[in-house]
Amino acid sequence: FDSGNLTFVKQLIKEGLIPGPAMIQLCTGIPYGVPADVGHLLAMVNTLPSPCVWSSFALSRMQMPWVAQSILLGGNVRVGLEDNLYLSRGVYASNAQLVEKARTIIEAMGARVVAPAQARERLQLH
Repeated sequence: FDSGNLTFVKQLIKEGLIPGPAMIQLCTGIPYGVPADVGHLLAMVNTLPSPCVWSSFALSRMQMPWVAQSILLGGNVRVGLEDNLYLSRGVYASNAQLVEKARTIIEAMGARVVAPAQARERLQLH
């Protein structure tokens, strides 16, 4: 929500309070938070602790462009109705439709979508 949170996360990792690699979600496009623009996202990505697993997301109409931005910068994606209600202007979406649209974008970019079991393994969710 704010770039200062990354400084705080780095300190928590340094103190051993967050085991590595940390999972970090970069939220953009909320009122009074980080704007949904590429410059801000790139600055946040350049500030991430190493190693970490990260994803980014943006709200509403910026959700799908942010899928592409995350992939271009080497991250993961987050999509769903919590952040966006629409498949296109005026057309309500289901979570499944949003995931499928994101999958189409990701695969068109030459990247790969992993299965839930693979995602759990990467995130060390046992």
